[in-house]
Amino acid sequence: MTELFERLWQEEDGQDLTEYALLLVLVSLTATAGMHSFADSISRLFRHTSYVVLEHHVPYE
Repeated sequence: MTELFERLWQEEDGQDLTEYALLLVLVSLTATAGMHSFADSISRLFRHTSYVVLEHHVPYE
């Protein structure tokens, strides 16, 4: 088992794949944090729009 770990540590074949995986995780976390902030902004926009529409409602004639 230790031979397997030593071989994996010394070989660089899978290094690119690991770097891409770490980059993907970083991008995913950043996107998730950004979506949370974006969702709050959209929610506020819809709340404000519904308030304006309901306050200035003109009945259909």
